Amino acid sequence: MSKRRPLVAGNWKMNGSQAESTALVNGIKQGLASVNTAEVAVCPPFILIPLVATLLKGSNAVWGGQNLSVHKSGAYTGETAGPMLKDYGSTYVIVGHSERRSYYGETDKLVAEKFGAAQAAGLIPILCIGETLAEREANQTESVVARQLDAVIQMHGIAALKNSVLAYEPVWAIGTGKTATPQQAQDVHAFIRGRLAALDKGVADGMRILYGGSMKASNAKELMAQPDIDGGLIGGASLVAEEFLNICRAA
Repeated sequence: MSKRRPLVAGNWKMNGSQAESTALVNGIKQGLASVNTAEVAVCPPFILIPLVATLLKGSNAVWGGQNLSVHKSGAYTGETAGPMLKDYGSTYVIVGHSERRSYYGETDKLVAEKFGAAQAAGLIPILCIGETLAEREANQTESVVARQLDAVIQMHGIAALKNSVLAYEPVWAIGTGKTATPQQAQDVHAFIRGRLAALDKGVADGMRILYGGSMKASNAKELMAQPDIDGGLIGGASLVAEEFLNICRAA
């Protein structure tokens, strides 16, 4: 049995009013007592972090951002810095989400810089890696995942990954309703862990690798029963308290 503590992180993406977020967080808080082992995190839009931080204070759940700037401060209109997230008590920040890579042109190099900026601010990056449908069909899954991972290792060294979380997101399974089979997901998670182990077995053994491709309450248990899947990065299902809690309980 792995000593890695499962993590279930909700990525709210660009969703939620103050009223909706309050109801969602209160619903999650009510069910936290039934979540025995998993660590629970929520990543709301920047503007909702102060509200969520206030609501979650004193609970077992933690919170974080969905993105950050590579800069600590300065003339970068519209950006949010790592120290600002930390100032509001954030534990985590998502880095390199497939939507950031595809819609906003974030390169492997920029993602690696953001990974460093997160750690410099005292945040734990949740580094997202994964392939598109075209890449999977061309049998490029492993080379794509390796390239995205190597960009961070080359910039910061393998030891920097100790204080991070990885999330494997098959891009073709995000919001499409398609999910990788537990075996497909496990194969990639095992490949990632093996790649880390070749450099540092300690880092590999301790690394939490989350699955981030349309995980729901109905498939969470089966996915998280796999030896190398240590939790989930949850999109749509994290916006419904009971659904999200059921995933946390499955972990």
